[in-house]
Amino acid sequence: MTEPAFDPESDRRHARLAPGVRQALLADDRRLNIVGASGWIGRTAASLLYEALGPEGFAERVACFGSKATAIDLGQGISIPQRPLATLAEQERRPTLLFNLAFLTMDKISGLAAADYVRANRALSSTVLAALEPIGVDRLFVASSGAAAFADDAQAKPDLRLYGGLKRDDETAFADWATAAPDRRRTVIARIYSVSGPWINKHDVYALASFIHDALNGRPVEVRAPMHVYRSYVAVREVVSLVLAMLLAEDAPPVTRFDTGGEALELGAVGARVAEALGGAARRCPVENPIENRYVGDGAAYRRLLEDHGVSYLPLIDQIVETAAYLARQRAVEWA
Repeated sequence: MTEPAFDPESDRRHARLAPGVRQALLADDRRLNIVGASGWIGRTAASLLYEALGPEGFAERVACFGSKATAIDLGQGISIPQRPLATLAEQERRPTLLFNLAFLTMDKISGLAAADYVRANRALSSTVLAALEPIGVDRLFVASSGAAAFADDAQAKPDLRLYGGLKRDDETAFADWATAAPDRRRTVIARIYSVSGPWINKHDVYALASFIHDALNGRPVEVRAPMHVYRSYVAVREVVSLVLAMLLAEDAPPVTRFDTGGEALELGAVGARVAEALGGAARRCPVENPIENRYVGDGAAYRRLLEDHGVSYLPLIDQIVETAAYLARQRAVEWA
């Protein structure tokens, strides 16, 4: 195998929380719960917390939850336990910061009846909501989606409206939880658009993963969308740092909402950036459909938010390299 034309350890070299956030986390003594720990954002959060707290601190302060009891591989020989979500409320009461990442994503809709999909997601949300007060949660992160903005858009696809509507319902429910006790509860709600970084999954669904796989396999990056498609990417580690900065700040309102931003680019330009970062060429098929597909956050507002909380912005080229480093190692393991 030839040496890659990028830093193959880039993601590992930079897999740390922002310095100020790391300091705030170490100065805090809350328990940390990750619900939905085996997903992309969950693994990223677990990895960052493990690096910041060390093995002993992580074991003492962090508890991970998911659909079943299992071990989560964080790479480099690190494995952490995941408990069944049904046991979340069994924890002793203690001040807790909780990442609520549990949700059946939009790609699951095609395999379920709409009523079953709604029922499953509402059951997840109800389980988490019911556990918050009994176990002592006073800081909560809710991972929403940019899809929530399309919940009432008659022009949007039905699956997007369904998924977005459920995400918006979650935003309301968990915001109401915080405002019911504003003197001691705080919720941060992020509408997440497109993200990048280690632990990327669903490689057949996400355009960025597809482009990077093309480049890693020595093929031209192929952009096949027959319409103009616009996306804005941010690094998951950056989002986790920002969320922790907001939740651990001394003063903040009971509910804070934000959209992830990033540079809004047409996929042809994204493909060209991938080729620039990893080597090779990019090809964009002809655009035949005049209808645009735009799924982007407010980049300027997001950059200001990062600056206000002391979190550095990661440009797309660097996001691509970090994502590629992870995917290249994953591929090497599969080929071994």
